[in-house]
Amino acid sequence: MISDSRAALPQVPAADQTLRVLTFLARQRGPVAASTIAQQLGIPRSTVYHLLAAMAQHGFVVHLSAERRWGLGTAAFELAGGYARQQPLARLGRPLVEGLADRIGESAHLAVMSGGDVLYIVEERAPRRATLVTDVGVRLPAHLTATGRAMLAALPREQVRALYPDATTFADRTGRGPRRPAELRELLRSVRAEGFASEDGEVTLGFRSVAAAVRDHASWPVAAIAVTWEAARPGPDPAIAARACIAAADELARRIR
Repeated sequence: MISDSRAALPQVPAADQTLRVLTFLARQRGPVAASTIAQQLGIPRSTVYHLLAAMAQHGFVVHLSAERRWGLGTAAFELAGGYARQQPLARLGRPLVEGLADRIGESAHLAVMSGGDVLYIVEERAPRRATLVTDVGVRLPAHLTATGRAMLAALPREQVRALYPDATTFADRTGRGPRRPAELRELLRSVRAEGFASEDGEVTLGFRSVAAAVRDHASWPVAAIAVTWEAARPGPDPAIAARACIAAADELARRIR
């Protein structure tokens, strides 16, 4: 007689295998071949291809045909954003964002990736500072924002290519910012080299931002913390603001691990 409580659960092999594949992909540093998934999980290769095809139709995975590899799709990012909104990330991040705004004297916010957008889940407006577009619940194109660039720079390059395959995927707000994949790749190289991201007038003319990514235990960018200020008046030293964002992001990463 089987006493394990799992014996009472309904057996749904396809659902179980689908979740195992998604979990496996989420733990990888980049897209992998279907044969690798089959071998590592002990699932027949034909079954893996059927599961991947079904998940691709719903946006949970993407196929990088040139490399014959599979990675997480935008729907998987949506799930991650939903978890972030419902679970401790916003609650743990709020006091850090508030402290950052107090320390720098400018508005600060916390955002997560949601497909090709960033979704703002915490905002702390500094006293006597202008209202920003980065209110809680607002979505903005990730490639234009400092928070989005910080997270994109921390993603596997294959994942970025899947999100921005061609020029049609690049939204525009102020006439500034990257408009082609090559321009985005160059921008993200600079972000990785400097250790933080920035934007100047690409989201809203007259405003600048710097941001740093929050990485989980697997070094995946689960969020980003940023500071924004008006470019027309004396503001913080960007390098100092960036270091403060990095410190806050690192502390939030420590708290969620």
